[in-house]
Amino acid sequence: MPPPGARGYDTDTGPPRPETLTRIMLRPLASSLPLGFFAFGTGSVLLSAVQLRWVPLAQTRPVTLLVLVFVVPLELLSGVFAFLARDSGAACALSVLGCAWAGTALVTLTGPPGRPSAGLAVFLLSVAPLMLVLSAAAIPGKPLFAALLLMGACRFALTGAYEAGGAAAWRTASGWIGVALAVFALYGGLALLLEETTQRTVLPLGRRGRARTSLQGDLGHQLDHAEREAGVRRQL
Repeated sequence: MPPPGARGYDTDTGPPRPETLTRIMLRPLASSLPLGFFAFGTGSVLLSAVQLRWVPLAQTRPVTLLVLVFVVPLELLSGVFAFLARDSGAACALSVLGCAWAGTALVTLTGPPGRPSAGLAVFLLSVAPLMLVLSAAAIPGKPLFAALLLMGACRFALTGAYEAGGAAAWRTASGWIGVALAVFALYGGLALLLEETTQRTVLPLGRRGRARTSLQGDLGHQLDHAEREAGVRRQL
């Protein structure tokens, strides 16, 4: 117990309240969103190259192996650091994307090149609604990220429809959406990277609400409600 007169101690009312002595230590972290966007764009190009037959079917496995060793680790790493940075929405989305890429790559590697897979269809059609939920959750603060997730959900749904026995047109449509996704992800990654290095918005990102005050607000905005965040409160 601190001596009388110490900060947080009132001789008239007795021992200090715990919240007057508690300090929350925060560790500064770099934003992992640019890395997540760039990895997502690269994965989209690789998968589109297979779907649009820009590479021979015999090269399907090498391409998907590149997805597994390049895209998946970067997405999962981005998700981990997003959790550490206390951005649960981005962390969930990046982690789901990383595992979705991993599942797709492994099924493609172990199956016959160019042959649809009913198991992969079930997986992709299950992930698509999850992506829609994550997109809806991102709209209030990060509409650009929400748009990326929405396009990703559409692509998962189209690819799942093709893998379930749909026409080749579904695969082609999914491939071209992947091209658009790659361009969109490259823009988002560049905008986020410039924002992170200059500490101001250079290219429009459409930040709103707390996502906007997190960049433009003062330290008080950053610590607002910190006592209620996971890692500080006793239960999740």
